[in-house]
Amino acid sequence: MSDIFSRNRLLLGDDNLEKLKGSKVALFGLGGVGGYAAEALARSGVGSFLLVDNDVISMSNINRQIIALHQTVGKYKADVMRERILDINPHADVAVSKCFFLPENSEEIDFSGYSYIVDAVDTVSAKIEIVMKAAKYNVPVISSMGTGNKLDPSLLQIADIYNTSECPLARVMRHELRKRGIKKLKCVYSTEKPIKHDDSHKDRPDGYAFKRQIPGSVIFVPSVAGLLMAAEVVRDLCR
Repeated sequence: MSDIFSRNRLLLGDDNLEKLKGSKVALFGLGGVGGYAAEALARSGVGSFLLVDNDVISMSNINRQIIALHQTVGKYKADVMRERILDINPHADVAVSKCFFLPENSEEIDFSGYSYIVDAVDTVSAKIEIVMKAAKYNVPVISSMGTGNKLDPSLLQIADIYNTSECPLARVMRHELRKRGIKKLKCVYSTEKPIKHDDSHKDRPDGYAFKRQIPGSVIFVPSVAGLLMAAEVVRDLCR
């Protein structure tokens, strides 16, 4: 097993590899952003995971999600990601929660005891609840803002939520978190203005009602956002 992380060791050293091995990271959402974050954390040597996602892989995911292949369509994302992490590191401890996380069922997840929380969901109420629970249990958290309708990954950056601009989701989060007394939140966001497009065609991805706009998405932006989040988590855990 030592060979798996030998290149990591050259940069991080033995002490930091041990820190990562002993770390427990909870990931909420395993789509275009969360899937790449989970992949990078597994390949970095994080030893324990909780994967929270109730969604199944659909054909419309194949263009951008690392776990989405024709052979995985119809399978639960959390199950596929767990198998993938264990194929990378058979010694990892990977727990799965196939729930659609919302404030109403947040008590089903025990937030205590985690080294870090990665928020890669796209529901505002869920994102706020994750941040509030992380604050309650004093667990560091990093949150993904909007990556849909964006094309330029070079405009992604890590910042405090109150220093963000352009991102509509970040604007909503700033407002809601300020009301709740949350004074800071590390996030990844893009300064690119969302691209407007026509989604009036009849072929809509699974789960999108006709009154809800479909966000356009390509692999470049969500994948880079996930990798940036994982890099920040690793740096923080190694400090």
